[in-house]
Amino acid sequence: MFDSEQQNLNHLLAALPQDEFHTWQSELQSVQLAAGQVLYESGGCMTHVFFPTTAVIALMHILEDGSSTEIAMTGHEGLVGISVFMGGESTLSRGVVQRAGLAYKLRTAFIKQAFHRSPAVMHLMLRYTQAIITQMSQIAVCNRHHSILQQLSRWLLLNLDRVDDGELIVTHESISQALGVRREGITKAAGSLQEEGLIRYTRGHLTVQSRAGLEAHACECYGVIKHEYDRLLPQLTAT
Repeated sequence: MFDSEQQNLNHLLAALPQDEFHTWQSELQSVQLAAGQVLYESGGCMTHVFFPTTAVIALMHILEDGSSTEIAMTGHEGLVGISVFMGGESTLSRGVVQRAGLAYKLRTAFIKQAFHRSPAVMHLMLRYTQAIITQMSQIAVCNRHHSILQQLSRWLLLNLDRVDDGELIVTHESISQALGVRREGITKAAGSLQEEGLIRYTRGHLTVQSRAGLEAHACECYGVIKHEYDRLLPQLTAT
């Protein structure tokens, strides 16, 4: 069931034209997502797309040997499932809930119809798609060329943009899987940030104490990603 008072918790839904949004209300279903929950598997047929509100969802690329790397993350700024209205019935990524919370799910058949029926919906979804492709591309560059400390700072900042507080429930192991690096590297980088007083990490709870400090350690990749979201979707990021 959709609660119209919660619409603004997802910026993409809030950016829909009002007349278009009214036709979506009866189709949107509120769901509670648990940390670690797999929403869809690589190569599987997606039956729903998800609009997170308080949850954060990671898109993971899984290799044949089982290793994985996060290629993008989505929170209250967007949706998970762009492939369904871009002409594909499946995706190469795995959708995993990174932060437990709420989301709205919507049938893929409905959003595909809306995408082709409404120019306003099409333009909004295409701008969002370009923004998330920028995120994927920049993360690929970052993982190849920048230090683990820079990657970790970028990853933490992207998470901060998608949560209401500065606390993340993560482990060094989960971060190492997201970045595709050894756990020892994450432990060393996180230790450096903690020694500087930028983060506090205790038993799976990581609290950011200085965003400015993280920004000083991050490479240009975070700024590129944020700039593109602000440029392409100003009405979303300003919300």
